[in-house]
Amino acid sequence: MPELDQRSPERSAVARLVKDPVSRRKFIAVGGGTGLAALLAACGGGGSSTTMVTNESKPMNEGMKSETEQFGKGDIGILNYALTLEYLETAFYEEVTKSGLFKGEELAVLKKFGSEEAQHVSALHSTVKKLGGTPAPKPKSEFPLESAKTVAELAGTVENLGAAAYLGQAANIQSPEVLASALAIHSVEARHAASFGTLVKKPITPDGAFAKPADMATVLAAVKPFLA
Repeated sequence: MPELDQRSPERSAVARLVKDPVSRRKFIAVGGGTGLAALLAACGGGGSSTTMVTNESKPMNEGMKSETEQFGKGDIGILNYALTLEYLETAFYEEVTKSGLFKGEELAVLKKFGSEEAQHVSALHSTVKKLGGTPAPKPKSEFPLESAKTVAELAGTVENLGAAAYLGQAANIQSPEVLASALAIHSVEARHAASFGTLVKKPITPDGAFAKPADMATVLAAVKPFLA
């Protein structure tokens, strides 16, 4: 994630990308162009009266308190919220790879996914600091590791939850650069989830053609059992 300009814009990054072709080109250069159309459909940023806006993904209005404000103001709060989830995912893969439940190629894939989650942690942590914020602390965690099948099912659930969490905050992000980076991580989370869906013979796209966002309350309630 590059060092970002944190001047206070009047609208969310999604809305400004729709209106401003220059911002849109910059966004695509950072790496978010392929998901823009689907993002606008999911987050209601197209400006069309036929576009649906879910409660989980309404853009923040000026003066409105953000649901992620407990993690910090504006984009810093969203980044710290994402960082907290990435801490949990990284810890999950660390425990799984040490559990002895997986061998060979499956273990190699799990290690690769864990490494990618650790890279997410590093990127989010450094970006929060560059923006002048204090990175969220790493929570203590514990996960039920009973069998390879139940772990694979749990991994798919966790990864789908992570993808939904990023999508749930997309319309609230103010910086196009942060939005592009968040979408880049969202894409990887979704691909991890699809891999586990294939492994345990569950739908690769559980929500159909359009992924469903999840608000912070839903996500934090879902991960609460894994917090020690």
